[in-house]
Amino acid sequence: MRLCAGRALLGLVLLTAYSSENLQTAVRPDKGSTVTVSTVLPLNQCAVCTVGGVNDTQKSCQSSLSLVPEEEVKLLFNCSQPIEQAFTVTIARTVECTEDICSPTTVETQPSLLSEFSRTYTWELKAPEKTAVGLDILGDGLVETSQPCVDGFQYSLTTSKTNTRGRTTYCRGGSRTRLDGINGAVVSLQVEPKALVESVLFQASAGPLKGRTMVVTIDSSTTAVVRRDPAEPECDICSVDGTTRDCRTNEKTLTNVEKLLLEFSCLKPQDVYSVEIKKKIECTQSSCTPAAGEIAPDLFKDFRRSITWDIGVPQRTVLTLDFPSGLTEMSEAETCPDGHQYSVSTIKSGGGVRTTSYCKGGTVSPLRLLGASVTAQVLKGSEVDSFTFKVAPRGGKMMSVMPDPDTIITISSVSSEPDCSVCMNEEPNQICKPTQLKLKDPFNTTVEFTCPQPQDLFAVEINREIDCTGTSCSGNIVQAESSLFPDFNRTFTWDLKVVSTRAFQLDFPELGMRQIPNEEICPDEHTYSIVTYLRTGPATIGTFCKGGTVTTILARYKGRVSLQVPGDRKLDPVDFKLSVGPDTSMVAIVKVNLPHGVSSTDFISANYPGEFPDNQQMQWDFTVPSMHNYTMHFQDHTAPECLTKEVEVEYRKENKATKLTLTDSQPKHAQGNFNMVLRNCETNRTLQGLTLNYRVAVMRSGHPVLCAVDLTKHRGVTLQIERMGSDPFCEMSIDSKVEKKINVAAGTKASLSFLDCPNEDVRLTASKVIGCEDRTTCSETQLTVPKLDSCLPMPLHSFTWYLKIPADRTVDLMSPTGSLRQSLPGQECDQSVSLHVAEGNGFSVGDFCFTGMIQKIQVHSNVSVTATVSDFMTKEPFLNASFSQEITDAIIYRVSPEPSAPTLLATPNWPLGMRPSSTVSWIVTVPSQYEAHVQFLNVSQPRCRELHTASTVKMLGDEEELISRREDEAAVDKLTVPRSFYLNMSNCIPEGGIFGTMTKIVLQKKSNLLAILLGIAGALLLLLAVLAVVCFVIRKNKKDRHAKESSIYIGKGNIFRPSDGHFGKTRSDNESHVYDAVDETMRYGHLLGDSSYADSMPARFNGGQVDTYNTFTGPTSLGLPEIKEPDNEPELEMFKTFLDPSESFLPPRPRTPIDRQDSLGFQDRRMLDSQLCTFKSTGDINTIQLSSADMEPQTEDSF
Repeated sequence: MRLCAGRALLGLVLLTAYSSENLQTAVRPDKGSTVTVSTVLPLNQCAVCTVGGVNDTQKSCQSSLSLVPEEEVKLLFNCSQPIEQAFTVTIARTVECTEDICSPTTVETQPSLLSEFSRTYTWELKAPEKTAVGLDILGDGLVETSQPCVDGFQYSLTTSKTNTRGRTTYCRGGSRTRLDGINGAVVSLQVEPKALVESVLFQASAGPLKGRTMVVTIDSSTTAVVRRDPAEPECDICSVDGTTRDCRTNEKTLTNVEKLLLEFSCLKPQDVYSVEIKKKIECTQSSCTPAAGEIAPDLFKDFRRSITWDIGVPQRTVLTLDFPSGLTEMSEAETCPDGHQYSVSTIKSGGGVRTTSYCKGGTVSPLRLLGASVTAQVLKGSEVDSFTFKVAPRGGKMMSVMPDPDTIITISSVSSEPDCSVCMNEEPNQICKPTQLKLKDPFNTTVEFTCPQPQDLFAVEINREIDCTGTSCSGNIVQAESSLFPDFNRTFTWDLKVVSTRAFQLDFPELGMRQIPNEEICPDEHTYSIVTYLRTGPATIGTFCKGGTVTTILARYKGRVSLQVPGDRKLDPVDFKLSVGPDTSMVAIVKVNLPHGVSSTDFISANYPGEFPDNQQMQWDFTVPSMHNYTMHFQDHTAPECLTKEVEVEYRKENKATKLTLTDSQPKHAQGNFNMVLRNCETNRTLQGLTLNYRVAVMRSGHPVLCAVDLTKHRGVTLQIERMGSDPFCEMSIDSKVEKKINVAAGTKASLSFLDCPNEDVRLTASKVIGCEDRTTCSETQLTVPKLDSCLPMPLHSFTWYLKIPADRTVDLMSPTGSLRQSLPGQECDQSVSLHVAEGNGFSVGDFCFTGMIQKIQVHSNVSVTATVSDFMTKEPFLNASFSQEITDAIIYRVSPEPSAPTLLATPNWPLGMRPSSTVSWIVTVPSQYEAHVQFLNVSQPRCRELHTASTVKMLGDEEELISRREDEAAVDKLTVPRSFYLNMSNCIPEGGIFGTMTKIVLQKKSNLLAILLGIAGALLLLLAVLAVVCFVIRKNKKDRHAKESSIYIGKGNIFRPSDGHFGKTRSDNESHVYDAVDETMRYGHLLGDSSYADSMPARFNGGQVDTYNTFTGPTSLGLPEIKEPDNEPELEMFKTFLDPSESFLPPRPRTPIDRQDSLGFQDRRMLDSQLCTFKSTGDINTIQLSSADMEPQTEDSF
């Protein structure tokens, strides 16, 4: 005791050291209550302790503690876990009842007792036999449930402490106001921590036990057996028919009763009894009574039921069961999820029963049977799904069959089922056979089976005889008839016969045949076997499947070729050819074409694993690919005891023969075609005979090129290697696995091998992914090719960069050399460098190369750029890729045409057409001294289903469009644009056709039409001036003979002209303003000694001069009278000494406003007639008009 107390104290010390929560309280259980406090945690983690002694110094700790009723005790709870979850409290009471009263009459709870914990209140009912105890619920009613209660108050009623199967749970808030139980029943209430429990829950009462009663009606075709579960408590079942009372303790059978009263001596007989209901249904050949599998819905509904319908049908009658919701077949070990299970049993003729289980729901329905028993297992309270059944005369399957000539069809039974026969012809001449029927006559025959599914009971053999004589055969093509018995297991056989010294030859198609062990079945379930008939008996040459190395088989004299196909397989035979072979002494000759590359092919001797025939020989002819070695491996063989001769293995090669035994070393690493002959001796038949299973291994004779590729050094780079040529000897492998196409993923390593692969037959391509996930990673990059592993034997064919961008970004592509050129007819790129640009969805943008007119390409999507270069040794970048803001068009080109050559532009994916509903633009820069001549070539327009195509041209900075055309408008072929412009093309969603355009741009210098016209006019005026001078000289010579009037200057006085008659004529009809002659020989050089005056003249007077006037600089009087000439003078023959500037040959002058005195149409009146001098003094200018035309008033606008 001291040791135990010491351990308890030590546990308490340890618990206190590590405790996180504790509670001390005093409790006093009521009288009649048994209180138990417990925890499932170890004592060193949680404990409940009793505290006593002086100053509570005595403590006793345990994991479980039972309290004494009506005795107060102090409890200390210590635990490392939350105490309300660590401890449970059970408060047990007993309700003692007599036959008519219970004590206590009210069921109480003591709600304040340890309310901090979860509590379970239990009341065990004690009562005499056949006495029922009733608990009336005070407060809210209860509702039966199988789920936890949401408010934390869960009631339960159990028939006994030891039987939990009869437990029923309840929650508050229902209509159930009374719980009934018998002796040993337990009522419980489980509540959560700190839940408030009513102090009184039930009112208890007792009385005689009145079990459950029910009234049932069962017809004469139905039998119900009510059987008690032996594990359940005793409960009698009594049937009351008037005054007759029949009681049973374990089982009662009911049939053909109407409104029979059943009394059970227990409150819940459905928990004690189960019911087996059997219903007999009889059918004729046309109907059944009843016509459906039904049962009264309320018959023992709340019991566990097994309902069986036993359906009997007459002979040669087919029963069809139809389940509306369908069925799913299941194995015997499986159970249905909903507990509703069907079992369908059929009785065989031998007395055996075949049972198949099903669950509700599925595709298996209807079921066609020869009579059946259907059993449904139904849970308590579940509805029974009805099903229907129909009957019909069991005609089975009927078909029409017509055998080919020399063909025998044999239908054989493969089952012991006697109720199904196969018949030929129709009544009354019908012949039926229960086991086998043969059809030989080549005419139409009706075949009928007397069962609904004869394919499960019968197999069919279709045999054809082919007799070959000489070198020809009556059946030169061996074919299997696929229309005969497609649902049955079929065996097609061909019996072949030639003369005794020759062989029949079977040639297989290119796929060849593969030999397998004689017991196996081919994967496609088309299994061929070849048998030859010897004098000693049949010998199986082998069993073969489609697809292999065997191309030809020759067998001596007589033989049989068989093809086995199951009933559920569609016939797909090999179309092999039959012919007569040469003379041979071999049992068989097998010709084999060994495959290229590494391979191992197995072969077996005739009859393997049986014995090879005595004194016979078999030959294999092997064709070995060039540049390959072969090795023979004898895997399994048995040597017989020879009575005469010896077993030999002979190898023939190029007219050389080598004879070996089975135990000798066989050829290894040999080359070339060869023959192998297996020759047997005469054996001791009482011992093991000759068997041989061998393998021919083939490998390449060349030396592979090995390369270890490491892509961990190049981020995002992948490699692709593909065979492009048809060389059958090329063999590529990655990590020892032979592949036709090799992919080395990014960031991985791989071991590559290339055997007999010319570089020109293998293409190496590489790619790299450049991601631009967000703006922080969208930095400018150069598209360069990383240095790949030098061990790769083939050159790099192309390299692809995949540029991936967000939806709000654009890829900008620029050439590092300055510009790009699109490869188009007329401006093709050379083969040295080609850049193929495509959108992320694979839609082609175009092919480009360096040195052109395209300065930049902008694509608003993911982009792939594929560089194809004759030599990738260059380290220069192919393109500069940057990422800019989102653009509205799909693609934008920036183009700067050159004046030296035309520029061709094409829509993306030329000439296949633009992507539907896409837009492309060209921004074309035109030099200032040039204009662009735009011509639209090769325009193809689609039929639009939605939207329209659009071709738009407008100058940069202008809102007005130069042209804008849709597909349904007349096209513009040519256009002249004076400066930089914007070309846009948009596609519709086409219904048919494509949208594509090629545009040609030619730059030309701008033409100055005004200067050309003025030049032409000046030349014409010069010509007129020359003619005028000539005319002037002629007139001058004529007038030299006459005296001329002259004008002189008089220093003081008025200016006058002699004999002027006071200017009697008006200005318009006199010649006062016309000079008769001017001496051209006079140069006035002596008057122009000082050149400063001439230099000071305006520059516009320095051109070629027709005549010269110089301002007079001599002495003048202070005032000079102005001669007032009449307006009208007689007109003389005029000659204009000075040409109008617009009519002269001088270049045009600026339209600068000039004064009247500066005009060539006026002259100073102070000038002399014949000798022109300048005035020495400057006075007021008095001008006279020299032209006959009146001058218009001059304004600034006139210039």
